[in-house]
Amino acid sequence: MLKSVHTARHKLFCASLKRARKDGGLTQQDVAKKLHEHQSFVSRYETGERRLDVVEYLEICSVIGVDPSEHLRLLTYEWASTRNK
Repeated sequence: MLKSVHTARHKLFCASLKRARKDGGLTQQDVAKKLHEHQSFVSRYETGERRLDVVEYLEICSVIGVDPSEHLRLLTYEWASTRNK
């Protein structure tokens, strides 16, 4: 299995987290503060420079107000849609 960083799927994953944050009316600084991290932490995972582990992903989903199961369901659908194009 190839590393996921810099793949089309990883880019979709990062973009979906960014979109969810913005849809929630939050800035990177807002999310960083709630996570007790620097703003650059949010920027790095949103741009794909940094991978997230499952625990971090769940915490981020909680902070941005997204159900992780629903997020992954929608992301899986989006992956399937782009693969079929």
